[in-house]
Amino acid sequence: MENMQDLDLNAIWAEYWPFILSGAMKVIGALLVLIIGLRIAGWLSGLVKKRTLNRPGVDQTLAGFFASLVRWFVTAAVIIATLQVFGVQATSFVAVLGALTLAIGLSLQGALGNIASGVMIMLFRPYKMGDFVEISGVSGTVNDINLFQTILSTVDNVKIIIPNTEAIDGVIKNYSGYDTRRCDITFGIDYDDDIDKAIGIIRSLAESDERVLKEPEPFVKLINLGDSSVDIQARLWCNAADLWNLKFYMTKAVKEEFDKQGISIPFPHRTLVQKEAH
Repeated sequence: MENMQDLDLNAIWAEYWPFILSGAMKVIGALLVLIIGLRIAGWLSGLVKKRTLNRPGVDQTLAGFFASLVRWFVTAAVIIATLQVFGVQATSFVAVLGALTLAIGLSLQGALGNIASGVMIMLFRPYKMGDFVEISGVSGTVNDINLFQTILSTVDNVKIIIPNTEAIDGVIKNYSGYDTRRCDITFGIDYDDDIDKAIGIIRSLAESDERVLKEPEPFVKLINLGDSSVDIQARLWCNAADLWNLKFYMTKAVKEEFDKQGISIPFPHRTLVQKEAH
């Protein structure tokens, strides 16, 4: 009886062993194709980015976008090749993919929209790598633009990922879009202080700073009579890269010079009137 069972097991093993071996070889082959293919995709992506950056007139934004395109196309080809290892022909795969296009399109409409938006960003160039922007209410430096998303780094080094559809559909503020910017600073002085003297101090400090452009000339005017102060605003044009340092310097320099010249910067105060009951 035991001999008969052993013969049955041996017969079954002999019958199915070729199929098991064939299946195992296909799995190993598919894994090899997938691993090697993905490595090639990464290598080609890096090569395209490097070669593109070496070309004159091509910035980092386009280089990263082209590299992303190459990576995704090669990855798709690797997946098709992996399926072919299992006997799925490319024509059959394309036919099935065509039949499922509507369902895939509906389920992945967000991802497809991000791809389309990424292409629009590349075409219209509202911002590029390294620009300081405000997108969807978030400000930061553009670190990466790919097919699906824009990645920002905030001033406190927080990574912000914004889908391209939100980036292209909303209001975009590109603070690096122009070479020059206007630095607006408002100073409040006491009502009893000499307005012309205060304006002269601010203008003198602005004109003596090399970062302040001569054209357009500095604007220093009285703009408002506030509840507690007379407000004077300086509008100074400078190179975009100098804006914050200029603003910090002028705020400090004007305060120190006001102190020397006896001009006070008032703080909000209230006068209380108490009436005695009769």
